[in-house]
Amino acid sequence: MRTEDVLAAIATGLWRWDNASGTVTLDSEAARLLGLPAEPAVLPEVVVRSRFHPVDWNEINGIVNLAVAEDTLAEARLRIMDEDGRVLRTVRSRSKPVENRCPDGRVDYELIGTIQEIAEPQPGTTAVHTPITGDWRRSREAFLLDAGRALAEARSTAEVLRVAASLSMPGFSPDGLAVFGVAGDRLSVIGHHGHGPGDEDPFTDMRLETDYPAAEVVRTGRAIYLPSPEDYKRRFPATWPLAQRFGRVSWAFLPLIVAGRTMGAWMAAFKHPVSFSPDERSVLTTVARMLAQALQRAGVAESERELTSGLQRSMMPTVGPDIPGMQIAARYVPTGGGLEVGGDWYDMIPLPSGRFALVIGDVQGHDVRAAGLMGQLRIAVRAYASEGHRPDAVLSRASRFLAGLCSSKGAESHEEFDFLSPRFATCLYVECDPETGLLEVARAGHPDPVIRMTDGTVLMRPTAGGLPLGIVPDTDYPTTQFTLEPGETMMLCTDGLIETGGHDLDTGWARLRAILESETYEPGHGSDDLEELADLLVQAVHGPSSHHTTGPLADRREDDIAVVLLCREGTDCGCGAPPARPARPARRTMLTVAQAEPERIAGARRQIRELLHDWADAEQVDSAVLMVSEMVTNVLMHTDGDALLVAEAVGELGTRRLRIEVADASDELPHKRHPGEMASSGRGVLLMEMLADSWGVDPRGEGKSIWFELHEQSTPDSGPADPALTLGMELELELELGLEPAPDSGAEPGSGVA
Repeated sequence: MRTEDVLAAIATGLWRWDNASGTVTLDSEAARLLGLPAEPAVLPEVVVRSRFHPVDWNEINGIVNLAVAEDTLAEARLRIMDEDGRVLRTVRSRSKPVENRCPDGRVDYELIGTIQEIAEPQPGTTAVHTPITGDWRRSREAFLLDAGRALAEARSTAEVLRVAASLSMPGFSPDGLAVFGVAGDRLSVIGHHGHGPGDEDPFTDMRLETDYPAAEVVRTGRAIYLPSPEDYKRRFPATWPLAQRFGRVSWAFLPLIVAGRTMGAWMAAFKHPVSFSPDERSVLTTVARMLAQALQRAGVAESERELTSGLQRSMMPTVGPDIPGMQIAARYVPTGGGLEVGGDWYDMIPLPSGRFALVIGDVQGHDVRAAGLMGQLRIAVRAYASEGHRPDAVLSRASRFLAGLCSSKGAESHEEFDFLSPRFATCLYVECDPETGLLEVARAGHPDPVIRMTDGTVLMRPTAGGLPLGIVPDTDYPTTQFTLEPGETMMLCTDGLIETGGHDLDTGWARLRAILESETYEPGHGSDDLEELADLLVQAVHGPSSHHTTGPLADRREDDIAVVLLCREGTDCGCGAPPARPARPARRTMLTVAQAEPERIAGARRQIRELLHDWADAEQVDSAVLMVSEMVTNVLMHTDGDALLVAEAVGELGTRRLRIEVADASDELPHKRHPGEMASSGRGVLLMEMLADSWGVDPRGEGKSIWFELHEQSTPDSGPADPALTLGMELELELELGLEPAPDSGAEPGSGVA
């Protein structure tokens, strides 16, 4: 008896679907089941396709593609329609996709299989029927959406494995999972779930040639389904004893494929029998693809984090050995975007003279090139400093070095030109004498240093500066000298610390000043206290609290943060083990205004206002600012030397005494004059007599010192200084120096000379 006769006797037809030619070959029984004349026929696929329910046709496409990918049988349930669109019967199709090479060399496939009518359950019976579309399908789609979302949010391999272990598949949930990776010619276990400690040992270092399902999946890139222990034992007898002890009865091993490369295998094991229907295989295959992509993303992210941390460790040095009498703390915080590396850096450099240098800088940009330029520039600055050059010479050489690195000459392509396009860097270089606290500062377009005084008052110390590094190769960088008194702390930072959170330089500085002067930071805990202050500064601008104090530019891109703190130990800083401190330490500042820099008078006025930020009488502050402007202007107008300003406030709050001295190298003493109404000068002594509580002139060996004192009044007297007079005198002083009036003179008397 022929095979066709036997199949026809049990209502089973044969068909061959040639996808390349677009034809379908049917025997007589298959044609009858499809509602066609019961005779053998070769028909165009469009004729056969018209007999399938549209929903079922869409389903069978996915099933066939899955079978082609896994080299398994394609099994589907199909509803057959007549010409009027009525359902005639339901058939089950079982077919095998076979590769078929076309004459033009293209590889396609053809399906060879059977179709058989199946009985549908009658209404009211308990027969189990699982339609192709229904609750199970909706549950599967919801599960895949949730699984995809959870795997997409996982940021590390451990998180991916944790998500994979928590997946609860609709209708069938594995109780054992394992993810295998490939290292060379070895199979390793990346993670597992549902196994005890040590259960993975036999599979940890397995050769890919081993007769084990996961190894075969990695070798072939095709899934393996083992519905029963008999199937496992028959196909993999060598490794069956390893799997037998876990008591599972069904297994699925699926390849983890990314961009056409098999990166590992995923095992799902079940304690209950699973037939691995096409729908179940489709779910497992989809999860395996999502799992592979999630593991790939996590691996890339971990590699980037490892690269970032490696760059940071190599480019961000420690603050060096302990320095007697000094404490140093430093922080670097990346933005969190990209590779989390940028152009900010800091360094501490021992010098041949026994001193040390603190350097902080910021290379333009936030990318790999900025990080590379930063590393080269940091090494160059360290080399120039270690040779013993002065601060101005170090920055001049560094500027030439950076300009040479960024030269675009010889670029042959647009990409190469972009990579070699000029970039600049800001830098602040401070040479420190630990014995005397003398600081020599050179600045290249960088924010000025900030001083926290012994009583908590914070001043931004104006320093001379030049252009950022790399803009003009031959640039001079003037230096500024001042002394860090015992108990004072200096802060150096990049603009990221000031502007993070959408702040500009003004609002960002106001936020930092509030942190530095807050009672949260109380001296008295040694070096840990300075570390605590560094953490407070970073947390205030980089942590969640910054979202509550966002500035006017909230949509701006965040920048890296670098900050260095230097504290000179003393009786008031808490960094050493000092004796009992006085109730209120003196508050002191010093500033030099050179003949060639009359614009620094504005900095002197700002210094006095910051020094007296908590003075009880605001009108006394205006008086002090006005007299300082008069004294410094007189030195620049009537002598050939520089003006040295020293201001000191001593005493308890509400009863303090302010003494300000301005020294110069001229022996000519001031004298009282009687200017007329139209005179443009000659009122300096009159101002001192009217506004100061006391004043005088002290001759010195070379030159003189003019001073005045003000006594703080907790209850201010009525109007010792007319604001209109103060503003008028400020404008008069600016005009005497031949300067344009400051744009903000009307808003804040004496606040600045442009």
